Amino acid sequence: MSLRQMQYLVTVVEEGSFTRAAELLHVTQSALSHQIKALERESGGPLLERLPRGVRLTPMGRAYFPHAELAVRSAEQARRAALATAGAESGELHIATVHAHAVGVLPEVCARWGREHGGVRLVLHEYATTGDLFAHMERGVADLAVGPRPEKWPGPVTVVGTEDMVMVLPPGDPLAGRAAVRIDEVADRPWVRCALEPVLAGRLWLDVECERAGFTPRTAVRTQHTSTAVRMAAAGVGVLITAAHELTGLDCTAVPTDPPWRREITAFSRVPPTGAAARFVTLLRERRLPTCQRVRPRPSRTEIGTDEHLR
Repeated sequence: MSLRQMQYLVTVVEEGSFTRAAELLHVTQSALSHQIKALERESGGPLLERLPRGVRLTPMGRAYFPHAELAVRSAEQARRAALATAGAESGELHIATVHAHAVGVLPEVCARWGREHGGVRLVLHEYATTGDLFAHMERGVADLAVGPRPEKWPGPVTVVGTEDMVMVLPPGDPLAGRAAVRIDEVADRPWVRCALEPVLAGRLWLDVECERAGFTPRTAVRTQHTSTAVRMAAAGVGVLITAAHELTGLDCTAVPTDPPWRREITAFSRVPPTGAAARFVTLLRERRLPTCQRVRPRPSRTEIGTDEHLR
């Protein structure tokens, strides 16, 4: 089986159609089908189930696909890395991240990239949760990822910033004018929970903090995106804890927590970043994230250290 055949399989699965895959690969549909069938013969069975509208992986295909995808992505990354190391100022740089960082961290960095390295096009892969981000990075979807520190990541991880966590309240809330709010002061309130909520040592961070404060948070609503969660909290649905930089441009009231909570933002990859990827990491480290100015810079039990991280 060849890398080209695996590329064909990956493209068909991603597009969900032989027709669209053939157009992207610039081959005829019959040639594409022939190559897929050849791959299936060499693999020992059918990898794709042909449906009236589209295709889907067979059980054998589901077992085979992650390995094929990793091989294809690794080959693409190797080519881009070689070009970057040789000094090429063209091509693509693939960045993976979660939605909250795509809107709260990357716009300024991407704008600067366009001004300084416009010959290298950025391709952004956004995911709803950190679990999705980590899983796709393991499969080689991008050259570099930006997000919370991944747990037990085998490749290089670089801290590129720290985000302040704040409490989001509706305008006019009795606590809105406070310099800071303790979490036990909102123990009797409902909470807005988000799929991008940080994880601490395998547990949802908010559950850990509320447990330490002596209560269990009562969830009013769960959302997929931080921007939705912020609007819910601003409307009075419940209390939300989120990063200060995720509130840029949104109409809401944010109050620092007492003690202050912070979370690392990292850049991580499967191999040491070189060329364009290394330059992108440098721009990330130079970017200054918005902070809540009333946060008092003193150590706390959940501030980032060497042993305990918010992920």
